[in-house]
Amino acid sequence: MEVVVKETNNIRIDKYLAQNLDYSREMITKMLKDEYILVNNKKIKPSYCIKENDIITILDNYKVEQDIAPVEMALNIVYEDNDIMVINKPSGLVVHPGNGNTNNTLVNGLKYYTDNLSDIGGEERVGIVHRLDKDTSGLMLVAKTNKAHEILSDDFKHKKVYREYYALLVGRFPSDTAYIDAPIGRSKNNFNKMEVTEKGKIAKTNLKVLKRYKDYTLVSLVLETGRTHQIRVHMAYIGYPVYNDPVYGQKKATEFGQFLHSKVIKFTHPITKKQMQFESSLPNEFQQFLDNLDKN
Repeated sequence: MEVVVKETNNIRIDKYLAQNLDYSREMITKMLKDEYILVNNKKIKPSYCIKENDIITILDNYKVEQDIAPVEMALNIVYEDNDIMVINKPSGLVVHPGNGNTNNTLVNGLKYYTDNLSDIGGEERVGIVHRLDKDTSGLMLVAKTNKAHEILSDDFKHKKVYREYYALLVGRFPSDTAYIDAPIGRSKNNFNKMEVTEKGKIAKTNLKVLKRYKDYTLVSLVLETGRTHQIRVHMAYIGYPVYNDPVYGQKKATEFGQFLHSKVIKFTHPITKKQMQFESSLPNEFQQFLDNLDKN
C-alpha cells in the first residue's frame, strides 16, 4: 500500500501512522525497524517528521505476536453448533484487535466464550472468516474449526455466500434498482478511507429501493464482492451516502455511526452441507429513526 502525504503539521511518522492505521505505535516502530514501512523507498527512524508529497509504502503480511485476552461480554449468538457460529454484531463493536485496541473487540468476547475457535487467521483473528466495520451492525459468520474456516473462506471467495444489507441513504434515490460496478482501492490521501479508483479491485453492489421518504431512501443491498467499506464507498460515489456515516457522508454523525445493517445471510453449512439462512432485526436506533420518519 502506498499513500502520498498531502498535509503535514511537522508530525513524526510513528505518531502519524498510529493515528491512521490499525496498528499500535509500538508495532509501527517495529515495522519501521524491519523495513516494512518505507518513505520514498528509504528506511527511516520513528522520529522522522513527514513532509508534503512524501510517499509512504507499507508492505503487507507483517506478523507480530499480540496478547489477546479473553473478555466477558454479552454476545448475541443467533446460531451455534460444533463447527460454526452466527453472531448478530452490535454497532460500535470492533471485530478484531487493531490500532491499540486489544481488549474491547468481538475476538476478545469470543475467546472468553469458547476455546474452540479456528486459528487460521492468527491469535488476533481467531474464528473470524469475514468482518463488518465497527459501526456496521448485523449478522456475521464465525468458524470454530479450521476445516470449517477453510471451506467458508473458499465459499466467500467464489461468491457462494449471500449477504443482504439494509441501509438508509441520504436523498431520494430515483430508480427502483441499480447496479454499481466500480473498482475500490485505498485512498492515497487518507489511510482510513477507500475510494473508487481505476487501479482498485473489482467491486459490485446490487441496490433495490425498499421505501422512499421525503429526504431519505431505505434500500436493500446485495454484495457480489467484499471490499473494505464497499457499500459506504459505492453509495457515496453515486451521490447517496449512507445516513450518519462520519467518513463518507456526514461529518457530524452521532456515536451510533452509519445506518447500515447486515440483515440476511445465506450459506451452505461447511460440514453438514445443509442450506442455512438467518435474518436479524434492525438495531433499535435504526428502527426508531425509521418509525419517526413514518410518523412525519
